[in-house]
Amino acid sequence: MCFCLFLTNYRFLQWSIAISVAVFVICFAIIATLGFTPLYYFDVRHLNIAEQTGIGNARIAENYNYTILYLLNPFSQSFDLPSLASSTGGRIHFQDVKRIFTAIEVLFVLSAVISAIGIRKNIRYRDYSFLKPAAIVLTLFTIIPLLMFAIDFNRTFIMFHKLFFRNNYWIFDPSTDPIINILPETFFLHAALLILGIIAICITAMVLINRRLAVNN
Repeated sequence: MCFCLFLTNYRFLQWSIAISVAVFVICFAIIATLGFTPLYYFDVRHLNIAEQTGIGNARIAENYNYTILYLLNPFSQSFDLPSLASSTGGRIHFQDVKRIFTAIEVLFVLSAVISAIGIRKNIRYRDYSFLKPAAIVLTLFTIIPLLMFAIDFNRTFIMFHKLFFRNNYWIFDPSTDPIINILPETFFLHAALLILGIIAICITAMVLINRRLAVNN
């Protein structure tokens, strides 16, 4: 009875650490991708955004950089683009997006602390059993979106917005919110693939580390 209880508690602890590590990796991938502006600048050239929209590269960079800094800043502030117009609905949408990213940043910090404590304790006992379930959770998180993207990215994109936003302010009118013209759907696809790519690298690292430790032990 005592052994079964110990085994149950042990498994619960390892899965708790694994989930915490998985959440940390996911949050890290999202934040890193948001801050990786070279991806956007590549798409500006690759997708001919300046030519397609009639907005100069300098204005595109100015407004995009402002938007990224706004979203990454955890403190409350009004959304006011430096050289592009914004409707009331557009401002509300970016405020909603900012709240999501702030929640992700909070999860990132909390999962980092919990993971660090759990991993440190496990390392003390040379127990790395949390790596396998963490890799499994991350693999599922990666495979499911990839399948959805492959089937229909546009539909997945719309489904995502309906799931996370309780209003329709995410449906932009280019005449009142021209920022939507410099944020094409293809860019969001590339950003999503980068997030999943970072997670895939972390999964590979976990699997290799787990195998290496298994051989050494």
